[in-house]
Amino acid sequence: MFLRRLSVTLPLSRRFFSSNSNHDLSSTIAELNKEMESVFGEPSSNGPASSASNVYMAQEAQLGTHEGVESPVGLTHIGSTGEAQVVDVSLKESSKRTAIARCKVVLGKKVFDLVLANQMAKGDVLSVAKIAGISGAKHTSSLIPLCHNITLTNVRVDLTLKPEDFSVDIEGEAASTGKTGVEMEAMTAVTIAGLTVYDMCKAASKDIQISDVRLEHKTGGKSGDWYREK
Repeated sequence: MFLRRLSVTLPLSRRFFSSNSNHDLSSTIAELNKEMESVFGEPSSNGPASSASNVYMAQEAQLGTHEGVESPVGLTHIGSTGEAQVVDVSLKESSKRTAIARCKVVLGKKVFDLVLANQMAKGDVLSVAKIAGISGAKHTSSLIPLCHNITLTNVRVDLTLKPEDFSVDIEGEAASTGKTGVEMEAMTAVTIAGLTVYDMCKAASKDIQISDVRLEHKTGGKSGDWYREK
């Protein structure tokens, strides 16, 4: 009787694994477990079918973390499996793009007075930093690996001394007509300008701080205009 029941069970099991029906591996293993239970009684937790089921479920859970994973909303530089990628903008329409960014360099009174009097050993701090910021904007795609190499139509960098807190306020603007924005170019401009201020003044003080690098405003593109809330 036992052999007859086993002979019925095993062909059925082979049918489940070779069938072209919609049974997936998980449901096939579950049905096999039921058949084995009908033949041998309560299944062992470490039996062959149970082990196969456990292995399959572990593999399924592991694969679930890699396959079919969609990028978080808005993170266009991340591919479907989490890898870094350059965004394909070939299907986008060209439009006029602008962006304004700012940052702050806190000098301290001693350095501030030297910069104000143009007495730094390396020369005119604000003029050199201005040129550095413009150059930085033009080289953004070389510094930030996933940025597109775009043609800029304008770059503006302004540095203003602020005696109330002995700092330099830096504002940068970038503009282009194309398929991708210029926010990174504007922020790179003010960041490079701020670093240049530090380099020009570091002999006089190591306490100089670069802070508050931020986007203030952008126009153009699918997302339209954006302003930082005051």
